[in-house]
This record gives sequence, C-alpha cells and structure tokens, in this order.
Amino acid sequence: MRNGQPLPGLMSRTFRGVALAVCCFLVLFPFVGVVTTSFAGQDDVNRTGGLVMLPRQWTFEAYHAIFSGGVVTRALLVSVFVTAVGTLCSMAVSTLLGYALASREMVGRSWMLMLVLLSLLFSPGLIPSYLMVKQLGLIDSLWALIVPTMLSGFNVIVVRAFFLGIPDELLQSARIDGAGEWAIFRLIVLPLSKAVLAVVGLFYAVGYWNAFFNVMLYINDQSKWTLQYVLRTYVVNNTRIGSDQVNVDALPPQPALQMAVLVVSIVPVLLVYPFLQRHFAKGALTGAVKG
Repeated sequence: MRNGQPLPGLMSRTFRGVALAVCCFLVLFPFVGVVTTSFAGQDDVNRTGGLVMLPRQWTFEAYHAIFSGGVVTRALLVSVFVTAVGTLCSMAVSTLLGYALASREMVGRSWMLMLVLLSLLFSPGLIPSYLMVKQLGLIDSLWALIVPTMLSGFNVIVVRAFFLGIPDELLQSARIDGAGEWAIFRLIVLPLSKAVLAVVGLFYAVGYWNAFFNVMLYINDQSKWTLQYVLRTYVVNNTRIGSDQVNVDALPPQPALQMAVLVVSIVPVLLVYPFLQRHFAKGALTGAVKG
C-alpha cells in the first residue's frame, strides 16, 4: 500500500515498462540515426543506401564541410544573430508591457489588455503583413525576421499574470521609500520573476531559431538565409549541396551533409533546455493560473 492505494501488480508494471521502452525507442531511433549518419563516410552510405546506424569508420568530414565558410556557416551566424537580438527585443517589450498591464494605476489598462487579447484571436493576414513590412523598408533586412514577430500576446498574458502574483505591499513599500516605477521594475519585479522570464525567453528563442517562413516572404538575398531555411532547402526539399556552397574540394556524401545540418539545427535547443527546465513548470503554471 502507498498513500492508501494498492501498488500495481507485476503484470501491470511490466506492461508499463515495456510500453515506456517502446516509446523511448521510437523517439530515439530516428535521432540516433540522424547523428550517426552525419559521421558516416562514403563507403558506409553506399553500403546502407542512406541511413547509417553504425558507421564502420567515423569521420568529421560533413561537419568540417558545413563549418568551412559556405552557406551553412553564414546561415548559422544569421540564425544566432536573429535569435539573440530577437529574444532580447521581445523580452524587453513583453516584460515592459506586462508590467504596465499589471499596474492597477495605469490609465486605459483594460483597453490595452483587450487589444492584447484580440491579437490572440485575429491575425493580420499574409498580404497585409507583407505590405506593412515593405512599407517599413524591411524587405531583405534581418529586421524583417524580428519585428513582425517581436511581440506575442500569449507571452504578455503569461508575464502579466506572474507580475500580478507579486505582493502589492512590497511594491507600495518601495514607492513609500521613494523608488520610481523604473527602479521598482528593474530592482524588485525582474529579480522575483526569473522563472517566468526563463520560460518566456525560451519560447521566444525557440520561435526565432525555428522560424523559416518569414525568410521565404521577406528575404531574397541568399547570404541572409537562416539555418532553418537552409535546412528546408537542402534537406526537406532534398536539394543537392554543391562544393561551391561549402567551400571544400572533396565533398562528403549528401546524406551525411544533410544530417549534419539537421544536427546543428537541433543541438542548440537541446543544450539550452536543461538549464531552463527547472524553471519551466513553475514559470508556465504560475503565469498561466494567477491573475
């Protein structure tokens, strides 16, 4: 017995264990195949016809090729810039707007909150968005990949709900001591909101990192492609990666090159998530249910 409930029997536990093992295998098998294929040479690719689960000879030729200064290297730098700058801009706008909407003294707070909620229900549409970006002169600019998606109404609501959970007595005591709104926001509210900021920052960063559709709409210059658009072009559409695009003389096998690009596009998110995971449940649930 545990907490007044009978423990599951041996058959039930065995079935759950087998089901969990099968699910883990189905999830990990494709990912392991992608990683191992990226380290495969021409002989292994010829032997298996594509996906290589266990290369006989491991090689870094595919990674050397994509990091040698071609289209993939440029796209990686563009993606890092867009993700870093876009996340910082989005966090600044979302936290400031969330704090303003959480302030009970703000004039017109209800109307502003209504506009944010309406943005969750209605989108401007593809053609009006393109015309607006064009009128702003952002076509073929990296800012076209940041400005149209800088603000998320959902994230603003989550941040606002978390800010509402901060005791108002704490903020009022700071005001009595002479602190201004900017000092309160910077020195009190933000340090107390690390959990929700980590979650919202992860949402924004993953969104910027994985975005490719805006590149199709607003970017004509190949040197400004993001890594995800390169992934779509050369992996999803199965376009051949030439030696002139990776700046190497001896071109590695195409499956290894494609899987190497896929691994590079996945690894940054996998590296960042474990550091933010402990904040994820607390920030998401608290911001979603309070207020």
